[in-house]
Amino acid sequence: MPLSAPVARQHLHTRRVTCTGYFREDGLFDIEGQITDEKAYEHANEWRGTLKPGDYVHNMSIRLTIDRKMVIRDVEACTDHSPYQMCGDVAPNFKALIGLRIAGGFLKAARERVGRTKGCTHIVELLGPVGTTAYQTIGSDMADELSREHWHKELAARGETPPPKRKLEVKDYSAPSVMNTCHAWAEDSPVMKRWSPLFYTGPDKDKVRAEAEARVAAGLPPEA
Repeated sequence: MPLSAPVARQHLHTRRVTCTGYFREDGLFDIEGQITDEKAYEHANEWRGTLKPGDYVHNMSIRLTIDRKMVIRDVEACTDHSPYQMCGDVAPNFKALIGLRIAGGFLKAARERVGRTKGCTHIVELLGPVGTTAYQTIGSDMADELSREHWHKELAARGETPPPKRKLEVKDYSAPSVMNTCHAWAEDSPVMKRWSPLFYTGPDKDKVRAEAEARVAAGLPPEA
Protein backbone atom coordinates (compact mmCIF):
# COMPACT_ATOMS: atom_id res chain seq x y z
CA MET A 1 0.00 0.00 0.00
CA PRO A 2 1.20 3.56 -0.63
CA LEU A 3 2.21 6.12 1.98
CA SER A 4 -0.61 7.82 3.83
CA ALA A 5 -1.90 11.18 2.57
CA PRO A 6 0.44 13.95 3.77
CA VAL A 7 -0.45 17.19 5.51
CA ALA A 8 -0.33 20.39 3.42
CA ARG A 9 3.28 20.99 2.43
CA GLN A 10 5.64 22.76 -0.01
CA HIS A 11 8.00 20.88 -2.32
CA LEU A 12 11.61 21.97 -1.73
CA HIS A 13 14.04 19.37 -3.03
CA THR A 14 14.26 16.25 -5.21
CA ARG A 15 17.09 13.72 -5.26
CA ARG A 16 17.10 10.95 -7.86
CA VAL A 17 19.38 7.93 -8.01
CA THR A 18 19.27 5.76 -11.12
CA CYS A 19 21.34 2.61 -11.61
CA THR A 20 21.46 0.37 -14.66
CA GLY A 21 23.27 -2.89 -15.45
CA TYR A 22 24.45 -3.98 -18.92
CA PHE A 23 26.07 -7.04 -20.46
CA ARG A 24 28.91 -6.06 -22.81
CA GLU A 25 29.89 -7.73 -26.05
CA ASP A 26 33.31 -8.55 -24.54
CA GLY A 27 31.70 -10.63 -21.76
CA LEU A 28 32.09 -8.02 -19.03
CA PHE A 29 29.35 -5.99 -17.35
CA ASP A 30 28.85 -2.24 -17.07
CA ILE A 31 27.05 -0.99 -13.97
CA GLU A 32 26.18 2.68 -14.21
CA GLY A 33 24.81 5.04 -11.59
CA GLN A 34 23.64 8.65 -11.72
CA ILE A 35 22.73 10.93 -8.82
CA THR A 36 20.96 14.27 -9.24
CA ASP A 37 19.73 16.98 -6.88
CA GLU A 38 17.41 19.82 -7.83
CA LYS A 39 15.56 22.52 -5.94
CA ALA A 40 11.93 23.35 -6.48
CA TYR A 41 12.64 27.08 -6.23
CA GLU A 42 14.98 29.62 -7.79
CA HIS A 43 18.22 30.21 -5.90
CA ALA A 44 21.62 31.78 -6.42
CA ASN A 45 24.91 29.97 -7.01
CA GLU A 46 28.14 31.98 -6.81
CA TRP A 47 29.78 30.09 -9.68
CA ARG A 48 26.87 29.31 -11.99
CA GLY A 49 24.59 32.26 -11.29
CA THR A 50 20.85 31.89 -10.76
CA LEU A 51 19.58 28.32 -10.77
CA LYS A 52 15.95 27.96 -11.75
CA PRO A 53 13.54 25.37 -10.31
CA GLY A 54 14.51 21.97 -11.71
CA ASP A 55 18.09 22.96 -12.58
CA TYR A 56 20.57 20.38 -11.36
CA VAL A 57 22.55 21.35 -8.27
CA HIS A 58 24.34 18.00 -8.50
CA ASN A 59 24.53 15.68 -11.50
CA MET A 60 27.22 13.03 -11.13
CA SER A 61 27.67 9.61 -12.71
CA ILE A 62 29.91 6.58 -12.40
CA ARG A 63 30.42 3.46 -14.51
CA LEU A 64 31.98 0.32 -13.04
CA THR A 65 33.08 -2.33 -15.51
CA ILE A 66 33.13 -5.67 -13.70
CA ASP A 67 33.63 -9.33 -14.47
CA ARG A 68 31.55 -12.35 -13.45
CA LYS A 69 33.41 -12.53 -10.13
CA MET A 70 32.35 -8.94 -9.36
CA VAL A 71 35.92 -7.63 -9.64
CA ILE A 72 36.15 -4.05 -10.91
CA ARG A 73 38.11 -3.98 -14.14
CA ASP A 74 37.64 -0.31 -15.09
CA VAL A 75 36.01 2.85 -13.72
CA GLU A 76 34.80 6.08 -15.24
CA ALA A 77 33.31 8.94 -13.22
CA CYS A 78 32.07 12.35 -14.31
CA THR A 79 30.51 15.49 -12.89
CA ASP A 80 28.18 17.35 -15.27
CA HIS A 81 26.69 19.78 -12.75
CA SER A 82 28.01 20.81 -9.34
CA PRO A 83 27.83 23.78 -6.96
CA TYR A 84 31.60 24.41 -7.17
CA GLN A 85 33.81 24.52 -10.25
CA MET A 86 36.46 22.26 -8.69
CA CYS A 87 34.09 19.35 -7.91
CA GLY A 88 34.82 17.50 -11.14
CA ASP A 89 38.59 17.58 -10.60
CA VAL A 90 38.48 14.37 -8.53
CA ALA A 91 36.74 12.24 -11.18
CA PRO A 92 39.99 10.53 -12.29
CA ASN A 93 40.67 9.48 -8.67
CA PHE A 94 37.90 6.89 -8.92
CA LYS A 95 40.21 4.74 -11.05
CA ALA A 96 41.62 3.73 -7.65
CA LEU A 97 38.62 1.39 -7.31
CA ILE A 98 40.03 -0.90 -10.02
CA GLY A 99 40.85 -4.30 -8.55
CA LEU A 100 38.30 -4.16 -5.72
CA ARG A 101 35.66 -6.88 -5.56
CA ILE A 102 32.04 -6.00 -4.88
CA ALA A 103 31.42 -8.19 -1.85
CA GLY A 104 31.38 -7.85 1.93
CA GLY A 105 33.52 -4.90 2.99
CA PHE A 106 33.41 -3.29 -0.46
CA LEU A 107 32.12 0.09 0.68
CA LYS A 108 34.66 0.34 3.49
CA ALA A 109 37.51 -0.49 1.10
CA ALA A 110 36.14 1.96 -1.47
CA ARG A 111 36.00 4.79 1.05
CA GLU A 112 39.61 4.12 2.00
CA ARG A 113 40.57 4.71 -1.64
CA VAL A 114 38.23 7.51 -2.70
CA GLY A 115 36.58 8.78 0.47
CA ARG A 116 36.69 12.22 2.05
CA THR A 117 39.02 14.69 0.25
CA LYS A 118 40.15 12.08 -2.29
CA GLY A 119 36.73 11.86 -3.89
CA CYS A 120 33.23 13.28 -4.19
CA THR A 121 30.67 12.65 -1.47
CA HIS A 122 27.86 12.12 -3.96
CA ILE A 123 29.72 9.76 -6.27
CA VAL A 124 30.87 7.76 -3.25
CA GLU A 125 27.21 7.60 -2.14
CA LEU A 126 26.40 6.06 -5.51
CA LEU A 127 28.68 3.09 -4.83
CA GLY A 128 26.09 1.55 -2.48
CA PRO A 129 23.20 1.33 -4.96
CA VAL A 130 25.62 0.63 -7.82
CA GLY A 131 26.99 -2.33 -5.84
CA THR A 132 23.55 -3.80 -5.20
CA THR A 133 22.66 -3.20 -8.85
CA ALA A 134 25.71 -5.29 -9.77
CA TYR A 135 24.27 -8.18 -7.72
CA GLN A 136 20.87 -7.80 -9.35
CA THR A 137 22.47 -7.71 -12.81
CA ILE A 138 24.91 -10.60 -12.52
CA GLY A 139 22.78 -12.82 -10.30
CA SER A 140 20.17 -13.42 -12.99
CA ASP A 141 19.39 -16.28 -15.35
CA MET A 142 19.74 -13.90 -18.32
CA ALA A 143 23.26 -12.92 -17.25
CA ASP A 144 24.16 -16.62 -16.95
CA GLU A 145 22.76 -17.31 -20.41
CA LEU A 146 24.54 -14.37 -22.05
CA SER A 147 27.84 -15.23 -20.35
CA ARG A 148 27.55 -18.85 -21.44
CA GLU A 149 26.84 -17.81 -25.05
CA HIS A 150 29.84 -15.48 -25.04
CA TRP A 151 32.10 -18.20 -23.65
CA HIS A 152 30.92 -20.67 -26.30
CA LYS A 153 31.59 -18.11 -29.04
CA GLU A 154 35.11 -17.55 -27.72
CA LEU A 155 35.78 -21.29 -27.68
CA ALA A 156 34.39 -21.66 -31.21
CA ALA A 157 36.63 -18.83 -32.45
CA ARG A 158 39.61 -20.78 -31.11
CA GLY A 159 38.38 -24.01 -32.65
CA GLU A 160 37.54 -25.51 -29.26
CA THR A 161 34.39 -27.09 -27.88
CA PRO A 162 33.01 -26.57 -24.36
CA PRO A 163 33.72 -29.40 -21.90
CA PRO A 164 30.80 -31.71 -21.09
CA LYS A 165 28.57 -30.33 -18.37
CA ARG A 166 29.32 -31.94 -15.01
CA LYS A 167 26.45 -33.14 -12.85
CA LEU A 168 26.22 -30.85 -9.82
CA GLU A 169 26.45 -32.20 -6.29
CA VAL A 170 25.16 -30.71 -3.04
CA LYS A 171 28.68 -29.48 -2.19
CA ASP A 172 28.67 -27.35 -5.34
CA TYR A 173 25.94 -25.11 -3.95
CA SER A 174 26.59 -22.21 -1.59
CA ALA A 175 24.33 -20.05 0.53
CA PRO A 176 22.90 -17.04 -1.31
CA SER A 177 24.78 -13.80 -0.70
CA VAL A 178 21.51 -12.17 0.41
CA MET A 179 20.88 -14.68 3.21
CA ASN A 180 20.14 -12.87 6.51
CA THR A 181 20.46 -9.44 4.88
CA CYS A 182 16.74 -8.65 5.24
CA HIS A 183 13.48 -9.98 6.67
CA ALA A 184 12.48 -11.85 3.51
CA TRP A 185 15.84 -13.60 3.20
CA ALA A 186 16.18 -14.69 6.82
CA GLU A 187 17.59 -18.20 6.85
CA ASP A 188 14.36 -19.59 8.34
CA SER A 189 11.97 -17.65 6.08
CA PRO A 190 9.52 -19.03 3.48
CA VAL A 191 11.62 -17.31 0.79
CA MET A 192 14.72 -19.28 1.79
CA LYS A 193 12.64 -22.44 1.99
CA ARG A 194 11.41 -21.86 -1.57
CA TRP A 195 14.57 -20.63 -3.32
CA SER A 196 17.49 -21.93 -1.28
CA PRO A 197 16.20 -25.03 0.52
CA LEU A 198 19.69 -26.48 1.06
CA PHE A 199 20.44 -23.64 3.50
CA TYR A 200 17.01 -23.21 5.05
CA THR A 201 16.97 -23.43 8.90
CA GLY A 202 13.26 -23.33 9.73
CA PRO A 203 11.52 -25.88 11.99
CA ASP A 204 11.03 -28.33 9.10
CA LYS A 205 14.58 -27.91 7.79
CA ASP A 206 15.50 -31.61 7.90
CA LYS A 207 12.59 -32.57 5.63
CA VAL A 208 13.12 -29.59 3.32
CA ARG A 209 16.85 -30.20 2.98
CA ALA A 210 16.42 -33.94 2.41
CA GLU A 211 13.98 -33.27 -0.42
CA ALA A 212 16.36 -30.70 -1.94
CA GLU A 213 19.30 -33.10 -1.73
CA ALA A 214 17.23 -35.81 -3.43
CA ARG A 215 16.46 -33.43 -6.30
CA VAL A 216 20.15 -32.60 -6.71
CA ALA A 217 21.02 -36.31 -6.71
CA ALA A 218 18.48 -36.75 -9.53
CA GLY A 219 20.21 -34.04 -11.56
CA LEU A 220 17.60 -31.37 -10.83
CA PRO A 221 17.94 -27.94 -9.20
CA PRO A 222 17.47 -28.02 -5.40
CA GLU A 223 14.38 -25.81 -5.47
CA ALA A 224 11.16 -27.55 -6.47
